[in-house]
Amino acid sequence: MRYMFLVYSSEADMAAASPEDMLKLRAGHWAVLDETRKKGVFRAGEPLRPIATATTVRMRDGKPLILDGLFAETKEQLAGYYILDCANLDEAIEWAAKIPAACQGGEGCIEIRPIAEIPPR
Repeated sequence: MRYMFLVYSSEADMAAASPEDMLKLRAGHWAVLDETRKKGVFRAGEPLRPIATATTVRMRDGKPLILDGLFAETKEQLAGYYILDCANLDEAIEWAAKIPAACQGGEGCIEIRPIAEIPPR
């Protein structure tokens, strides 16, 4: 089963990180990417641009309402994702434990969501 791993971290912590901390964080992600590719479970994964570049579309009275940037104050922001093909949730949890989600000792988390298959028409 494919699982999506949503990586949440604090953009403020990332912005305040030293170049050494950022190198360590990138190295952690590269280690996970390399290992998942080697094991054949990697399907996709990429970082996301900062929340200030986000656009949110909500429908109001049948018309799109466009909001730029963060629409709610949060401590953590969606920073990126992985999609891995895992045998079960236990394996997915093992991979999630390896994904860096915090910088400078700041908070972060990995949300694991099973991907539903789209049924054929």
